[in-house]
Amino acid sequence: MRVSRHLAVLARTPLPHLTRALPRLAPHDEAHHIAATARWKLLEAGQQPVRACTLCTRHRSHGATDTAWAHRPPHRLMCPRHHQAAPDPRLTSTVRTWAVPELTAAHHAHQRLLRHPRAATAWTAARAITTRWYDHQQHLTHRWHTRLTPLIADSPHLATTGSASPALLTRDLVTYPETVALARALATLPNRPHRDAGNALNLIAHRLGLPRLPLNANDPLHAFLTHTRH
Repeated sequence: MRVSRHLAVLARTPLPHLTRALPRLAPHDEAHHIAATARWKLLEAGQQPVRACTLCTRHRSHGATDTAWAHRPPHRLMCPRHHQAAPDPRLTSTVRTWAVPELTAAHHAHQRLLRHPRAATAWTAARAITTRWYDHQQHLTHRWHTRLTPLIADSPHLATTGSASPALLTRDLVTYPETVALARALATLPNRPHRDAGNALNLIAHRLGLPRLPLNANDPLHAFLTHTRH
């Protein structure tokens, strides 16, 4: 069977050996002499695996290893028990988060957010908005720089990863508390664009701990409040 041949190639195991080990594989008379090739596709950054928590890995492997890679969902950006995170697939070591306790609080708030029926949509929008703010130094720059400093101090390997700067490698982690807070606010907004954008801005500013949120027409939050909701 074609699937069997491909599985044999991916497993780097001769098909006769594989069929003996997995007798339920459907036989194919020509499988032994038809060459099969495996094609690998580079995943986008958001789909690539990241380094799993070393202490969780050691526990689950019964001490055999502390190295594992995992495809984490967004609500598991960090391990709150062991204060580790791997916010970017380019990192080969986890980032220590002990010095930034608000990340653990954000993790717990994110778990509560998941109960809301609009959580997934709100999270996607919130992450796009905070990423834009981070990249263009808007609204929360001082707070995020303050949060970045202890992360780099506790994880000096961030400065030795040549493919990207520490600020870029930790972006999702640095913005995590505000992304969760913004997602919670967006998930609970009434579906009435145009009519209550001012009230929504006041609510969001309060959730983010800001006195106000001055938005220009190109701000992604402005676009969300005036055009996206329906």
